[in-house]
Amino acid sequence: MHILVAGFQHETNTFAPSLAGYDNFVRGEGFPAMVRGDDMLALREVNIPAGGFINAALAQGHTVRTVIWAGASPSAHVTRDAYERIAGEILDAARAGGYDAVYLDLHGAMVAQHLDDGEGELLARMREIVGPGVPVIASLDLHANVTAQMLQAADGLAAFRTYPHVDMADTGKHAARLLQARAAAGGAWSRSERRLPFLIPINGMCTMLEPSRGVYELLARLEQTPGVASISFAPGFPAADFPECGPVVWAYGTDAAAVERVTETLYQRVLELEPQWSPDFLEPAEAVRRAQALAAGASRPVVIADTQDNPGAGGDANTTGMLRALVEADAQNAALGLFYDPEAVRLATEAGLGNKVRLKLGGQSGVAGDAAFEGEFTVETLSPGKLRFDGPMMNGMDVDLGAVAGLRIGGVRVVVSATKSQMLDRNLFRVGGVQPEEMGILVVKSSVHFRADFQPIAHEVLVAKAPGPMQADPADLPWTRLQPGMRIKPLGRAFSY
Repeated sequence: MHILVAGFQHETNTFAPSLAGYDNFVRGEGFPAMVRGDDMLALREVNIPAGGFINAALAQGHTVRTVIWAGASPSAHVTRDAYERIAGEILDAARAGGYDAVYLDLHGAMVAQHLDDGEGELLARMREIVGPGVPVIASLDLHANVTAQMLQAADGLAAFRTYPHVDMADTGKHAARLLQARAAAGGAWSRSERRLPFLIPINGMCTMLEPSRGVYELLARLEQTPGVASISFAPGFPAADFPECGPVVWAYGTDAAAVERVTETLYQRVLELEPQWSPDFLEPAEAVRRAQALAAGASRPVVIADTQDNPGAGGDANTTGMLRALVEADAQNAALGLFYDPEAVRLATEAGLGNKVRLKLGGQSGVAGDAAFEGEFTVETLSPGKLRFDGPMMNGMDVDLGAVAGLRIGGVRVVVSATKSQMLDRNLFRVGGVQPEEMGILVVKSSVHFRADFQPIAHEVLVAKAPGPMQADPADLPWTRLQPGMRIKPLGRAFSY
């Protein structure tokens, strides 16, 4: 087959403060920068679905026509302009014809200013162009809010099975196998799906921990059932205020009864585990006190996740609750990163290495309980902010943070960047002069992805709930448009208008 390949990724937190415009996709912001045509082939070396799909498709003897790949850091809605320009490029390539199948590298939780269901709309427009005879396959993030329109418009959807997402390229390979299976099945192709009746906090989805780990182990076993080609479970992204937000289980295959049976089995298992999907959180001061006590007798760092300011879930990485808690507790040998504040980087650069500078960090979030942190910092390092990820997440990807300043106040070091990026790789500390393995306490602006690279060096991991735009407990969000009856957290109250 000659396969049309494109990617358009965004995870939308409709409660977040900042929109995703076209320039955000051009820069990539922790994802690969926007690429077109043959330049997309360089993604074969990066742990993202499109890279895995292209490698697998070429190994299967197919050829590819690469169109565009664009992703931006999670935030509030994608602007109408950005959506229509990027989707328009993909659809224009489809209108030109000359291919036998379509593969799209999507997220599954995109909300645009004018569309609740960014991926469903793109897939539906694609289906209208290609007609019923051309297979359309897509890969999805584990945090996809899978909609009826997405399922109906695509021949196959395959979601990640790890969080932290270390299997992104593997999911692209899975999508290539799913395309093969769909092409071979002809008319004997069945799908089954179930929507779960409760929202799951993102911290509870970590597949390194139960119950998520056991659910995906069961999924893998069920997928071996004869007549079943693929099973997916997307726990969803519980910060998108629209009716189809929430977890979904779905499967494909050539044996309709088997497909229905495995879908129901996995659905029932997720449902019966409902009491276990909610994790425990610590207030900032308690998290620091506990970390100090643990670090006193540890040879490895204690890691604290500043989960509610996770730029991988719509935060801007500029809230100050955890920084304030560290300084007030006189924490020693502690580091926090990445803190996004271009103006602070500029002022630190002007002050120069080794000099002191008075800064007002943050204060832009507008979140209740979050205020700017003002203090005198020593400028320890200055860097152009260029690095390559060596950890399991996005391994091999080159990153340009614009500029980075390594600052110190008391025993606390802060890595401040001019570009927003989730702390998912240890090199993001190193670019600011912090050797993470040598620290007593590390505060990371992340929810779960940090675990891929930091858990192997951590004495213990704590999760803190400082004020921030990404509410760790979905019950804390001001929902207005969920499906009536959806429980806003495991065992929580049902949403109603």
